[in-house]
Amino acid sequence: MSEFDFAGRALRSEPLCCARFEVGEIMALGPSPWRNRRVGYITGGRFEGPRLSGDILPGGGNWPESGAGPDGAAVGTFDARCAWKTDDGAVIYITYTGRSLIPADVAEAFRDPAQPHVDPGRYKLHIAPVFETADPRYAWLNSTLAVGCGEREAGGVRHWMYAIT
Repeated sequence: MSEFDFAGRALRSEPLCCARFEVGEIMALGPSPWRNRRVGYITGGRFEGPRLSGDILPGGGNWPESGAGPDGAAVGTFDARCAWKTDDGAVIYITYTGRSLIPADVAEAFRDPAQPHVDPGRYKLHIAPVFETADPRYAWLNSTLAVGCGEREAGGVRHWMYAIT
């Protein structure tokens, strides 16, 4: 048996929530000397799950960066921050990073508001959220690492999040 054996070390997860982020106009800053950045501000939304549900508060945002990937695809990273308010009044601060892989033809469709739906099997949006709250009812979130997958929607994005257990 190797010291690098993965037996018995598989990650397990449980559904945490599905979050639908409403996003205003996405502003492309364009390629600077350092990166190609866009900015999108959250205008609202909703999250629902087995252990928490509530509203996504307006005012947060995502400051993603992108670069050239394989076969003309765009690869990107997320830099998102927002606040949630649970149905029972707790405020939760969420940050996430992640990675995206958007083929060139899908990127064209993403930029076209007349095409609100693009088959999510044609691109990847993967995130790794972390949470912060002072509310004792949700203190378990402070030690929770989550992963998620997402899809673009008209007016925003939806992420399915899973707590790593």
